[in-house]
Amino acid sequence: MEGWRQKNRPECLEKRFEFESYEKTRDFLDSLGEFSESVNRFPDISFGKTYANITIRPLENNEKEEISKVDHEFASKIDLLINK
Repeated sequence: MEGWRQKNRPECLEKRFEFESYEKTRDFLDSLGEFSESVNRFPDISFGKTYANITIRPLENNEKEEISKVDHEFASKIDLLINK
């Protein structure tokens, strides 16, 4: 989970992914979209030509609304999309 920052107000994990070109950014976003649909979990995304900012908020059924092990695992799987 290198590069992910955990914020406390509101609870979330954030990371900025930077790319060499718009094509690589688009490839990552396409992979992220497919992955998110497959697990039915959708992070907040903002992006530009050569970057994507990803924010993961706690699962809705998390009563404490805190970042959990499941959220960290989701972030780790997003990291793996870079090498696809």
